[in-house]
Amino acid sequence: MGVRAAGNTRWRSFLIGSLSGAVEPVGGLVIVLLASLMTPALPYLLAFAAGAMLYVVVEELIPEASEGEHSNHSTLGFAIGFVLMMVLDVVMG
Repeated sequence: MGVRAAGNTRWRSFLIGSLSGAVEPVGGLVIVLLASLMTPALPYLLAFAAGAMLYVVVEELIPEASEGEHSNHSTLGFAIGFVLMMVLDVVMG
């Protein structure tokens, strides 16, 4: 709908949307073929993805976190608190 709102025809909008989705099966096939090579790095890649999602949630989905002059302080405070809770969870079992 965004492509259509930008002034493209229905057919061109459908084609652009379909082509943007056609990349996903190709990427999935590449990952399936490389899964055995990526097994040692998988925990680090998943941790990076989780950290990126937490950042997106705090920065974009919680409106109060990004308001005001010092909006980075709330994001940094959330990250420090999360790391502290993970450390306490590991230490205390």
